[in-house]
Amino acid sequence: MRAKRTSSALPQTRREQGLSPAERSLRARLAAHSMHARHDSRETTTAARVAFLARFEAEVDPDGALSPEERRRRAEHARRAYFTRLALASAKARRGKRSGGAAA
Repeated sequence: MRAKRTSSALPQTRREQGLSPAERSLRARLAAHSMHARHDSRETTTAARVAFLARFEAEVDPDGALSPEERRRRAEHARRAYFTRLALASAKARRGKRSGGAAA
């Protein structure tokens, strides 16, 4: 499936040149909905999810010295810390936008 995708860095085709950014966005959304209608999302993203979660296990146990249960426990906390850090950054950005200045 990945081989069928194109990079946005590629030159635009003649048909794409006449589209506005909003039309390109709608066309991309249509393609995504069509793909998800034909394929199970969990199957299409399995490899990415496995790699993403493995990142946290490698972060907490780079030498592989911990037991699998302890590595999994620590990796889960590392994953939660990652998403909490993102939530904090998002809250700061929203606060900065509301006050009209840069986020602190």
